[in-house]
Amino acid sequence: MIPRLSLVAAGLVALSACAPTIHVKVDPITINAKLDADVRIRLDKEVQTLIQQNPNLF
Repeated sequence: MIPRLSLVAAGLVALSACAPTIHVKVDPITINAKLDADVRIRLDKEVQTLIQQNPNLF
């Protein structure tokens, strides 16, 4: 029984040593956005309406 258990343990150690590792390089994303006053006002009104419809949102 003990030799079989040690054989299983050795097999698990060997399998865990062979785990593949993947490295992915991700470059940062730069977003250049120019918002004019009209867009800001419309978004502000939409947010106010959303908060009024859902008072428990925050």
